[in-house]
Amino acid sequence: MREFPFEEVKLTENKVIRIFDAHNTMNSELVWHKDREDREVYVEESKDWHLQLENQVPVRLEAGQTHFIPAYTWHRLLMGKDKLIVEILKK
Repeated sequence: MREFPFEEVKLTENKVIRIFDAHNTMNSELVWHKDREDREVYVEESKDWHLQLENQVPVRLEAGQTHFIPAYTWHRLLMGKDKLIVEILKK
């Protein structure tokens, strides 16, 4: 099993593009986790992917949306179809 379920392209010190591919990812790879910094996640492409934060219902990720994930907040992705492409700004 690979270390992370995505490919990453570093744009700047605190900004990356992540590409998740439903054809090459297993649901078991999309685990609950938390990050050390606040993150703004801009959705570039999504087909039925969802984001779930702790104690909240999943929300559909749609192109053009930005989602805020506070530092140390448990969250996970729920797999959709095809690719999910997001731009993540770490604050």
